[in-house]
Amino acid sequence: MSDMYEAMDGDSDMYDEHGAEERTFAALPPAHGRGFAQTWWGQAWLKALEDTALELSQLKAGRRLARAGAVGAVSVRPGRITAVVVDRGVPHRSDVLLQPLGEEDWDRFLGMAVERAGHIAALLDRDMPPHLVEDAAAAGVELLPGIGDLEARCDCDAWDHCAHTAALSYQLARLLDQDPFVLLLLRGRAEGALLDELQMRSAARAEPVAAPPQEAEGVDAAEAYASALVLPPLPGPPALPAEPGLPPSLDTETPAPTGTDPAALEFLAARAAVAAHGLLAEALSDGHDRRAPRPELAMRQDSVRLAAAGPQPHIAARLARGSDRDAEGLALAVRAWEHGGAAALAVLEEEWTPDANAAARARAALDAAWDADERPVLKAARGRWTVSGADAQLRLGRDGRWWPYRKERGRWAPAGPAASDPASALATALGSGEE
Repeated sequence: MSDMYEAMDGDSDMYDEHGAEERTFAALPPAHGRGFAQTWWGQAWLKALEDTALELSQLKAGRRLARAGAVGAVSVRPGRITAVVVDRGVPHRSDVLLQPLGEEDWDRFLGMAVERAGHIAALLDRDMPPHLVEDAAAAGVELLPGIGDLEARCDCDAWDHCAHTAALSYQLARLLDQDPFVLLLLRGRAEGALLDELQMRSAARAEPVAAPPQEAEGVDAAEAYASALVLPPLPGPPALPAEPGLPPSLDTETPAPTGTDPAALEFLAARAAVAAHGLLAEALSDGHDRRAPRPELAMRQDSVRLAAAGPQPHIAARLARGSDRDAEGLALAVRAWEHGGAAALAVLEEEWTPDANAAARARAALDAAWDADERPVLKAARGRWTVSGADAQLRLGRDGRWWPYRKERGRWAPAGPAASDPASALATALGSGEE
């Protein structure tokens, strides 16, 4: 096995140009009685794995290997994680690849981060809050892997994710729980280099900037177009601002008209600015013209979207009344929205009975998720499977994904994001985060 570890280090020099180091993490103990993903970024990593893998049986076998402690020391460097996984006494060199970000992507990410003091504070505190990742995505930088981004390689010669690469991926989710900078290293930047560059950019941004030179006075637009023999080309697309604009304050000496709530108007204006910024980022992204437009939200859905932004209590109460919900119902809807937007909200509030094809696919997924002696007793009714003797439930979405639910104070509440594997979703519902 020592020869295999030497082979793992053989190509580490090729990553020096990124300025990123290789980190090796000692083998973790078996995961008996605990899950593989407790943090939201660890769960996002497992979601990318589940969306990429074609064989649920391989994911299940990989979880079993990782849980048993079969994964050795894990090496992480830009674009690749590597480990030796022992399966039935045979060691296998396994790799999972993820494309590192390019220099332009890192420049946009760092520029976005220094615009907000909260982002720098979070990174210095070894944290990666969801809004940092969302703002990076709005700037065109995807930190978390998406569907099909994880490429598997193993000396067992499997063409897709095998049990060994799945075990390595589950083990990495545990490492991400401990240190989200592992993801940034995998994307191409080591912690020290990243924080040093953030501090340099912050210092440079604090220096006074000379006023730009005055532009020459132009001419009337109608006159310019009327006199031109050849019209000039259209201007290029606008640059994406670093963050949404701030609406004007309504805190003036003029009293508000009767029945007008200035705080609610300011909140709506701020959310409109955030939505406009997101739409512009999406419009400027590659392939925007080939994507279908997003469906328009109904009033009940949009009320939840607004409530998820954390308005003042009296504004949240108005949103609840306007959407025919009580305070607890709105809180549950916000939890669902944070786990998966409109799709998750539909799973919370709509009942549906799967047709014959959807029901057959659901049964196949449930049969493949557990061994016969491990399968829990589930009671099925209208696309929902409740665990006998436990306050846990699986709900099947119309897209075929499984949503974990847990009973709280007599009401079924969303317990986490969706998973393609019902065993993963049920483990989240039971409170372990993973089967």
